[in-house]
Amino acid sequence: MDPDALSKAFVEHYYSTFDTNRPGLAGLYQESSMLTFEGQKIQGSQNIVNKLTSLPFQQCKHSITTVDCQPSGPAGGMLVFVSGNLQLAGEQHALKFSQMFHLMPTPQGNFCVYNDIFRLNYA
Repeated sequence: MDPDALSKAFVEHYYSTFDTNRPGLAGLYQESSMLTFEGQKIQGSQNIVNKLTSLPFQQCKHSITTVDCQPSGPAGGMLVFVSGNLQLAGEQHALKFSQMFHLMPTPQGNFCVYNDIFRLNYA
């Protein structure tokens, strides 16, 4: 599959799941996966999902502005860089964010999130 199409499909799936069923993201991470969320490092699928489900908002909507991807290494990984807006329920203004994913192939022929870095972008 074309890397650009694959990265766009991943991004659509990730943010749709985040916005509607955050615990459903667990299957995208493994025990070796690491999330850096606003500077805080969290390792392991369950710890990552615990962090994402404990954020101080229940409802949100991501709107993606850009998706860039590059192949990464001989194992067939991919770097995916996303920028966009995050609208929280009850808030007038959206927050700008950037997120980077390092996707690695699994033996089952899918991809998992090996590294995930998230930052809000403050003007």
